This record gives sequence, structure tokens and C-alpha cells, in this order.
Amino acid sequence: MVELAIRNARTAEAPADPLEVPALTPGAMADSKPYPASAEHQEKIGFPGELVEDWKERAIDKLGDLVGKSRGLRVYLDSCVKCGACTDKCHYFLGSGDPKNMPVARQDLLRSVYRRYFTFSGKYFPKLVGATDLTEEVLDDWYSYFHQCSQCRRCSVYCPYGIDTAEISMAAREILDTVGRGQKYCNEIIGKVQTIGNNLGLQEKALRATLEDLEEDLEDETGLEIKLPLNVKGADILLVTPSADFFAEPHVDGLLGYAKVFHQMGESWTISSYASEAANFGMFIGSYENMRELALRIRKAAEELGVKRIIFGECGHAWRAAYAFLNTLAGPFDFLDQHYPIPQHICEYTYDLIEKDALTFDKSKNDHIRLTYHDSCNVARGSRMGDTPGGQFEIPRAILRAVCNHYFDMPADTIKEATLCCGGGGGLLTDELMDIRRKGAQPRMRALQQVADEHGVTHLAAICAICKTQFAKLLPEHGFEMDSIVSIHQLVSNAIVLDGQISDDDDDDEDDEDDEDDEDDEDGDA
Repeated sequence: MVELAIRNARTAEAPADPLEVPALTPGAMADSKPYPASAEHQEKIGFPGELVEDWKERAIDKLGDLVGKSRGLRVYLDSCVKCGACTDKCHYFLGSGDPKNMPVARQDLLRSVYRRYFTFSGKYFPKLVGATDLTEEVLDDWYSYFHQCSQCRRCSVYCPYGIDTAEISMAAREILDTVGRGQKYCNEIIGKVQTIGNNLGLQEKALRATLEDLEEDLEDETGLEIKLPLNVKGADILLVTPSADFFAEPHVDGLLGYAKVFHQMGESWTISSYASEAANFGMFIGSYENMRELALRIRKAAEELGVKRIIFGECGHAWRAAYAFLNTLAGPFDFLDQHYPIPQHICEYTYDLIEKDALTFDKSKNDHIRLTYHDSCNVARGSRMGDTPGGQFEIPRAILRAVCNHYFDMPADTIKEATLCCGGGGGLLTDELMDIRRKGAQPRMRALQQVADEHGVTHLAAICAICKTQFAKLLPEHGFEMDSIVSIHQLVSNAIVLDGQISDDDDDDEDDEDDEDDEDDEDGDA
């Protein structure tokens, strides 16, 4: 049985509760901060290169601009009654015990400033309503604690007023960028995508070489010429996927699964080097201008290639950005075939084929795996799939059950709409934030331990590139192998039966024939 070294000691009689509330540790995470963006990273995406002299005035003006444009943000800042429903819903609070990681307390870092400058009571009776002057100390708290929010929106599920902490975090980060205090990780990536087309800064020549190498791997495995086309004009489908799918495990195995499904169905499809990246980090920093720039790249690629459909690969926040914002930011997509969802998720595509019995699977190919599934936050709480409410929960699980014999869900209060975050989302997937990433992952690790204890689960499937990267880093620290994290379409790739594919039995027959030939040669030599 797999054992996990978790933060709280476990006993056989009292397994750790994934949602256990920790003792309060004020200021525990006050020093956790991301590296600041350089002047080059800031200026490339339209922000000041360093903290401006009149930062206070600019910050207040920007806050006023944001609440003027967004009725939702104003309602979120006005309506909290401190009921406490959200206090223990954040994985970072559950992992760290820092009270400023309670969603209500994190919101109040911005709400108290909003009250001071934008409400009557806050202007004239600030102490009575918890209004706070904007000072450098407050700005430092913003930079620290608003980068300890993965924008997972779990707290919003439990808020009786529906206050969306993610929107407040996005607003605070945009204000920070506006005054010259941006985060290196997100802002550097946004600049790369705007100039090159993907998070990795991968040029067309390198991308083509990578895809050709993967085609060779597929042919070695299957005996078939399975293509990963690049920049093919007139293709029916444009696949937009996270750039991690081109290189890292287990992401790349998911890409091979997409390719196998497309091949089996005889689809005409392509990847675009101009818009090879599905992720949109503009959402993480709350900058709709930068979100729009990245979304327009996808539109331009689709128009120039003349495709009929756009399908997104396995990436949580990329799907949220596509599902919720793509048409608003870069639409209308009236040049696409209106008979298909715009956009469409790769899981929707594969699930539809499974429902039509168009694919054949050998589930025994995954019998070495006892599987559970992690609902990635932006898929679970920021989007949906298919035509039925809750499709974002059921479609991935239906695919997994179609390709795997041994599937088990984690505890009900840690999955689906109540899913726990991986701890690395929202622009936090950077090494200098590893401490808060570890703490934020603890509730999910405890839920995983429970299903490992009860059902012998060995592997965790996820639908998001950030989740996969986070778990690959942290699972070994909790007693699992690094390759215990798998892509949904990696399991599809293992189980799918392709027409004309060389099977293991064929390989065995060839080996037997070779052995017989060797014996004949030996007899002849004798």
C-alpha cells in the first residue's frame, strides 16, 4: 500500500481529514512572494517597468476604473457580511494556517481600500467600517497574498452571496501591474506568447522538429504513419493545446492520444506555430487587454489556415479562457462551421465518438493502473462541457471508465464542484513559490491518500497542464512515483485499438518466426 508523508500524522484508526482546519498561524506566509517582473517583461505587455512615483494615485484610479467597468466586482466588494462560510474553504489556508489566506481576509485586503476611497462611510468614518488607507505596507500585502490565490473559486461555491474571490485577486494583480509591481512568471510568459506563439518561446523550426520526432515514435509503436501536422492550410480542425504537450511527461502522451483519435477517425487537422499555445496567462493577471491579444492570435491562425473547427487540448485555465471569454474577446467566429461547438474541448470530441461506438478500446492495456481523477478547478468551476449541466464532471469520467477497468472517485466533498486545487494554479507554478504550492496541495494529497488506502489507487488523472506539472513535482514527496500523474488522453492512447496497428501478438509472432529462422540456420550450420 502506498504511504504518504503528509503534514499531519496519520493512524490506521483516524485517517487524516482532507478538510481538517489548522491552528491559526498569523503571518506564516507573509514572506511568500513571487519574483518581480523586470522592466523588459513589464513594458512588453504595456505596464510600467518599475514602481511609479505616483503609485498611490494610479492604484486608486485603477481601482475606480475597474469597479466602474465591472458591476460584478463592485457587488463583490460591497456585499460581504463576514458570515464565515468561506473561511475554511481555501486550500492555502488549510495548508498554511495563515488567516490572511482565508478568502474573506484576502478579499478584505482590497475591500478595505475600496471602502476608504469609494464609499461614503469609508471616507468619513473609516474605523467604523474597516476602511484602510493605501500604504506601501498594504501594497506589499497585496503582492504577497494575492499571489497566494490560485483563483480556483472553491470559496465562491460556498459563499451565500456568490462572491468570486478570483475576480478580486485578478483586479488586485492588475492594479499591481499598473503601478509597476508585476510578477515575473506570468508577465514573461505573456510576452513570449504575444511575440512567438507559445509559453516556451518555441520557434516554428523547433516545433516542427519536435512533432516529426513524435511521429517517428508513433510509427515505432503502432507501425502506422500517424501525423502531427503543422500549419496545414485547409485542414478541418485547428488543435490548440498547452505547449507542455510538445515536450514534458505526461503531457506529451496526451498529445499522442489526440493524434491517435484523429488518425482513427481520418480527420484533417493541424497545429499552428503562430498560435500553438492554448494557455492565456492574461487571465491570471486580470488584464483583459492581454487576454484579448492572446485570443486574437488563435482567431488569426484559424482564419489564415481556413479551418472549420477549433478544438482545445487538456488545459484547465486555457479551457476556461476559451469557453468563457474567447468569443467575447476575439469573436464572432462566424467563419467556422456552426454545426460544432465553438470552441470544443478534446474530451467533448472523444466522448462524442465513444457515445457513437466509433472507437474501440482494449481496457486491459491500463490494468496496471488503479485510477482516480482530479477535477481541475477552471474546468470544474469556470466552464462546462457538452450539452448537459455537469458535463465537465461526467464527460472526463466517462472517458476514463471507457478505457480503464479500475476507477475510483476520491471523497465526495473533495471532487466535482467542491474539488480541491492542485495548489499550483492561478500563476503560482514557479519555483520561488514552492512553499505555498506544497502547503496548498496538502488537502488534495490527503484526499488522494484516502482513496489509496481504501482502493489501492496508484495513479491520478488530470485534465490540466498546470495540475499535471504540479503533481509531477509533489507526488514523489508524498510516496507516489512521478509518473503516477497521467493525462486523460494518455490512457486513451494506451487503450485505443487502431485499424492496421501492429499488436503485441504480431510482435510475438515475428519474434517466434525469427527464433525459428535462427534454429534453422543453426541446423544448417551443423
